[in-house]
Amino acid sequence: MESVPHIIVVDDHRDIRDLVGKYLQQQGYRVSTAENGTALRRLLARTAADLIVLDIMMPGEDGLTLCRELRSGTGPDVPVIFLTARADETDRIIGLELGADDYLVKPFSSRELQARIKAVLRRVNSLPPQRAARRAGQMRFERWVLDLGRRELQGEDGVGVPLSTAEFRLLKVFVEHPGVVLSRDQLLDLTVGREADPFDRSIDNQVSRLRRKVETDPKNPAIIQTHWGGGYSFMPEVFAS
Repeated sequence: MESVPHIIVVDDHRDIRDLVGKYLQQQGYRVSTAENGTALRRLLARTAADLIVLDIMMPGEDGLTLCRELRSGTGPDVPVIFLTARADETDRIIGLELGADDYLVKPFSSRELQARIKAVLRRVNSLPPQRAARRAGQMRFERWVLDLGRRELQGEDGVGVPLSTAEFRLLKVFVEHPGVVLSRDQLLDLTVGREADPFDRSIDNQVSRLRRKVETDPKNPAIIQTHWGGGYSFMPEVFAS
């Protein structure tokens, strides 16, 4: 990937694509534009992207559908900033649950978009590299299988173990970074993004709940280990399939 970040702007309105694309080029980014999901896939098939600015309300495949595809493990793992014309929080909540990194409500200022892009790229680049394959449909560890497409945890007997959205996000982060000590702030960035509260202690609660589901002895955890003052690490070897 080249040192100059490559941004793809996806919007069915040509005037918005051209306006945003021209502004970002003036700020020093490499920019490509796409009018729909088909054009986006063509771009991603021939070039790598550092971030996608993705409109939600598009005819045919909307932005939510495209984001779901990107986060399904079958496509490249690229940060996504949503653009939405709706001020209510429904789209924003759904988008963040699908794995979007940020969102902006139309109309928005170009300077605010640039600030959001910088923040997302800075956060992504500061995180440790992923050690497990993101393109896999399933991640196997110990006696467990995490199905990324179905967002389900299964035991060796094939029986599913219910996970909340927050628990799934956290476990997904852990299996993607086996053996890496992740601080609470990093875990919040990876699971919540810009919505994170620096004083949020929910990660500790989520880890406790996950331990009750995956550990043989939650009081003496062997899978998710605590590093006092440092955070948590996921100890098992992870196999992608």
